[in-house]
Parts: sequence; structure tokens; C-alpha cells
Amino acid sequence: MSSDLAPRPSSAAPAVADGDNRYKAVQTKLDALGRALDDAGLGLEELMRSIKRNAKRAEDAARDVANADLDPKFVELTSNVGVALGGAGVQVQKLHDTAQETADLTYETKQTHSKLYGALDDIRSNRRERTPRPGFFNR
Repeated sequence: MSSDLAPRPSSAAPAVADGDNRYKAVQTKLDALGRALDDAGLGLEELMRSIKRNAKRAEDAARDVANADLDPKFVELTSNVGVALGGAGVQVQKLHDTAQETADLTYETKQTHSKLYGALDDIRSNRRERTPRPGFFNR
């Protein structure tokens, strides 16, 4: 049984943790994180389909081995592969669900961040005068 899965070339982290907490930078990072999680969800869906196909192949192979009157240990071993793939599929489904939930929370966080700080950023960005950085008056 071969698999069509292959590592994808990946860039660095989807959102650079550089300490830049300006409004637009945070919005960009949240957007990048959400897109990366969406992409991961698509990859996990493909992985689930592949696992199901391979589990079905293992079950078919176990049946063929049994029908060929080969040693029962080979039937059991081949069947165990199918069972293991089924278990892996369940775990991949859980990971997919977690990635989707995290993506949804990321978009919700981006929207909340925009609601809380968007107007302030507009005021600060459109002002001619320089304004103090956050925390300046907390000394």
C-alpha cells in the first residue's frame, strides 16, 4: 500500500511573533493564523480521506489473504493494519475539529479586536500630532 501523501514545502511560522502589537499588525497576524488553520483543515480532510482509503484496502487485503488460505497470522496482521488506520482516522478527525474550532475562534478574536481597537487606530492614524505609545501614562 502506498500513500500519495508527501510533505509540503512550508514557510516559517504563519504569523511571526515579533512583539509588534500595533493594531494593523495584530489584525494581519490574526488573519494569517486563520488562513493557516483553514489550510491545515483542508490538509487534514485530505489525510482523513487517504486514511479511509488505505483502511479499506487493508480490510480487502485481509479478506483476500484469508480467502487464499494463507497462515492466519497474516490475516490477523493485515486486519490489524486496517484497525490501526481506523483509529488514526478518528484521531485525525479530532485534530481537524480542533483546527476548525481554533480557526473560528481566531476570526472571532480578529473581529472583537477590530471592534475594540479599530476606532482608536483610526483616530491615532489620522492625527497629525504624534500620540504617546500605550502605557506612557502608566508610569
